[in-house]
Amino acid sequence: MNNAMDPIARDRELLAEARGKGRGAMLRAFVRLSGPGWLQSAITLGGGSLASSLYLGVLAGASLLWLQPFAMILGVIMLSAIGYVTLSTGERPFGAINRHVNPVLGWGWIIATMMANLVWSMPQFSLGVGALRQNLFPVLDRPEVIQPNLSMALCSGCILMVCLLVTLFYDRGSRGVKLFEAILKMMVGVIVLCFFGVVVRMSWEGVIDWRAIFSGLVPDLRMLSQPARTFAPYLAEMDESARAFWSGMIVSQQRDVMISAAATAVGINMTFLLPYSMLRKGWDRNFRGLAIFDLSTGLFVPFVLATGMVVIASASQFHTKAQPGLVEPLPGVTVKGNLVADYNKLLSARIASQLGAGAPAEAAAAARQALPRQEKTMAAMLVKRDAFNLADALTPLIGSEFAQYVFGVGVVAMVVSSIIMLMMINGFVLCEMLNVPSRGKWFRIGAVMPGIGVIAPFVWGTQRAQFWLAIPASVFAMTLIFIAYWTFFFMMNSRTLLGEDRPTGARRLRWNLLMLIAAGAASAGSFWVIWSKARWIGVLVLAAFLGLTLIAHLVRQAKRARSERA
Repeated sequence: MNNAMDPIARDRELLAEARGKGRGAMLRAFVRLSGPGWLQSAITLGGGSLASSLYLGVLAGASLLWLQPFAMILGVIMLSAIGYVTLSTGERPFGAINRHVNPVLGWGWIIATMMANLVWSMPQFSLGVGALRQNLFPVLDRPEVIQPNLSMALCSGCILMVCLLVTLFYDRGSRGVKLFEAILKMMVGVIVLCFFGVVVRMSWEGVIDWRAIFSGLVPDLRMLSQPARTFAPYLAEMDESARAFWSGMIVSQQRDVMISAAATAVGINMTFLLPYSMLRKGWDRNFRGLAIFDLSTGLFVPFVLATGMVVIASASQFHTKAQPGLVEPLPGVTVKGNLVADYNKLLSARIASQLGAGAPAEAAAAARQALPRQEKTMAAMLVKRDAFNLADALTPLIGSEFAQYVFGVGVVAMVVSSIIMLMMINGFVLCEMLNVPSRGKWFRIGAVMPGIGVIAPFVWGTQRAQFWLAIPASVFAMTLIFIAYWTFFFMMNSRTLLGEDRPTGARRLRWNLLMLIAAGAASAGSFWVIWSKARWIGVLVLAAFLGLTLIAHLVRQAKRARSERA
């Protein structure tokens, strides 16, 4: 037997023995062999998930605590389908899509994945630099000690070198893959423990309303069209015009952050990562049950725990609470620059709704000064807080060192694990585009490409508001995810691809129903984003893509008909 195959043969034998010993033995074997699901956790627990979770808590308190688990359930359904197709056929998905489904979908999937990798690397580097300078090593954030650009270059360079070093382990054979997975599992564990520890400490201090937390696990779709109920007393104090404006503002932001939260649960690059990471481990049809278990435990559980803890912490400190020092100066209170900027932006939007966007500066300033206190208070409630603001807010409760270091370590672990995974995925993507094996020179070149994000802290400056680069990146990802979902829906129903492995009867009905719900939800979110952000330009681009897909389908059908007649 080839030595390179020995680990795979041992894993296959372990599963076969466990099946004969009952569920307990199977569970132990599954835990021991899990891996790709944890890699999914490492990429999804990044800056986008953190940013969305924080603002979910700010806007809705615990009312939207159900959203991210629901989005992840839909994601696990589609990822399970992707795993089933890949392990049943043993084919690399990009080629399989082009041959059996539609080459436009295949190329759309792979190009969108590469775009997502490059776009997503930028907010990760910005967030990581911020955590190193502001939470872990505040001396690096003092201009009198070190020049800011030098400080950012030092932090960015350290993050880049660590990520490149760990990524190279993956290109070192089966032992390298195991070491790589062990490092990523450890990072995911650190992320969960950091944020879990914060909530435990807050609960000990008695500042968490657990009744509200549990009620927030019940889905409430009304928040797509109306503000969270907890804003009602504050809106009731305003006149009709002000109430209409601020209600619309809250609902608009609720929609955006809900879509961002859904997009960061499962991104399009995760749909690419799963099949290739399984094939790289040597998994086949014997590992299909393990794949579903791996996604459920390695992806779903850590994601729900980490994001849920952030929502709970954010809600307890910020929801319907005006940021001190914004409405009026307070002795000894210095408001962070990112909060002042967002507060002024909200007030400017309110003035523009009254006077028009082109109002003279003097008139706008006078109108802003004359705004009722209730409106200024609402703006101070809605400002976007980031992880650094949350660490500051928790300092009186859990201590300065605990707050800063626990949040700093958690955020840096999020950033590093996400960048590592973006690099690994991009290595797979470039190799597939060039139709070469997923290792060696081309894999390493592809892995280096997301390192372009190292320039992000310099391009977007040093303000803490750079944290919110993650939100537009999430919205971008949401417009692309439906491509992957529908592609794998068609693959799951392709007889030419799956043959006898295509589900039949009630099993096929169950798979299709679940996949239709997941793909339909992703499509609705994508169309919403396209219309709200790009209007007719976005619609035209989407229509052009769908038109190319239809043309490719008709050409394939015509070729197939001619070959059958021949």
